[in-house]
Amino acid sequence: MTDTAPFLLRGGSVVGAAGPVRADVLVADGRIAAVGTDLDVPAGTTTVDCGERLVLPGFVDAHSHAGSLVFDEAVQLGLLRQGVTTIVTGQDGVGPAPGDGSYADRYFAAIDGPHPRYDGGGVGALLATYDGTTPVNVATLVPAGTVRHEVIGDDDRPATAAELDAMAAVVRQGLAVGATGLATGLDYVPGLYADTAELAALCAEVAAVDGLYVSHMRGGYEGNARTGLEEIAEIVRASGVRAHVSHLHAPVDLAVTALAELAHAGAPMSFDTYPYSRGCTILSMLLLPAELARPGTDDLARALADESGRHRVRGAVLERVLGRADLGTGWADQITLSHVPAAEFHALQGRTLAEAAEATGTDPVDLALDVLVDSALQVTVVMRVPHPRTADELTPLFRLPGHTAGSDGIFVGTHPHPRAHGTFARYLAEYTVPGRLDWSETVRHLSTTAVERYRIGDRGTVRPGAAADLVVVDPAGVEAGSTYSRPTELASGIDDVFVAGVPVLSVGALTHATPGAGLRRDGVDSGGR
Repeated sequence: MTDTAPFLLRGGSVVGAAGPVRADVLVADGRIAAVGTDLDVPAGTTTVDCGERLVLPGFVDAHSHAGSLVFDEAVQLGLLRQGVTTIVTGQDGVGPAPGDGSYADRYFAAIDGPHPRYDGGGVGALLATYDGTTPVNVATLVPAGTVRHEVIGDDDRPATAAELDAMAAVVRQGLAVGATGLATGLDYVPGLYADTAELAALCAEVAAVDGLYVSHMRGGYEGNARTGLEEIAEIVRASGVRAHVSHLHAPVDLAVTALAELAHAGAPMSFDTYPYSRGCTILSMLLLPAELARPGTDDLARALADESGRHRVRGAVLERVLGRADLGTGWADQITLSHVPAAEFHALQGRTLAEAAEATGTDPVDLALDVLVDSALQVTVVMRVPHPRTADELTPLFRLPGHTAGSDGIFVGTHPHPRAHGTFARYLAEYTVPGRLDWSETVRHLSTTAVERYRIGDRGTVRPGAAADLVVVDPAGVEAGSTYSRPTELASGIDDVFVAGVPVLSVGALTHATPGAGLRRDGVDSGGR
């Protein structure tokens, strides 16, 4: 049930270009009706005391994996306690729509989880599952890997002309019903089989509606990031699309310099980051050759069926991890098992591969292969980089105007990465401090820029007429509670959150109101919502 009664957020401050300014905020009919002091308040208005707190636009998670789990109250609470009112899904080229959802359920079950309300009908049907059913808004991208799977399968080959036309038609259809753009995952099957020309052709459809191309780049990031950025730039020049880089992590000087040079050459890009040094992904993508990482197959089990096959696969695994700039010789100590569904290995969650191998009396490579086979590849891991970067080192990247906050948060498993529960609170507590970000910069990075880039409506600002997606923040008390050892602890310092003018978090608890919606890209009819 949605409560549309007016609310007055009284006694707090809003953030302008010069910083926080004392002002009340009147909310009515899902919109901000007035901002200022001595407001004309209608009779029957409910007052929320915001003394010593900031009233900010709701935060936008520019890279979320919560689209299938957002119906879960624990996930809702994890998001809202950080101030997240909108998530953008369909990331890394994998998502429920198009198709019947089974591909994403198989391949990204350990990342996204299964969607409980979608079984087909395309992007429009997917967006409709969020209308009035969740306390947060959900936007989605057309996932290019899922599109390729639906048209071609998981074969390692170029698309034919007819197949490319068919994929373009699927992308076009998804954009027509409200997708914000196109997402690729160029380290995942089958996205990694798409060449640059194929991607540029699909991005031409995105450019035609002013959508956004969002890419998990090819090549492993870190020291290889320049290669991935240059491929995106080539796609931009060929198609005219606007571009955005997913979860950018690389040497800061390299990233800042490359982004500036490519923008000067006609290929500006926005990007998202999370304020943690460790990553999280599916183990099969890190370790296995692509031909053994196809979802829903027993390719790996067959390859390991005899000793000679296991020897070959072991060699391929070691070649991959030793050749990655973000792993290398210490790889088994850097990878921690996060989600392992196989009952035999369930107790190993939270241990590094090196620790788990020692505990089970085996070798890290053999253990990883056995865990993958017995878990049908549905294993996620947290990955520690060799040289973690400090907050001061990361700040120059986070201050770039194209920067947005994206948690890349995964809520599946008993030992997930703490970024799912802590990204936005950590930005507030550790980066919105003198010498790093001021409050006006933080509002842009955590809300406004993502709204503008994704074209998701009149939100991301506190001004009359804007959508009343609002967060009340205690600047002195906000803190990320999640850590690597306690990854699901809730953030503190954000106790009141509004979506579409309806309180969804009050005194730190869910109100159980569900005013959220599937957000359609600007200019696309939302069917009355």
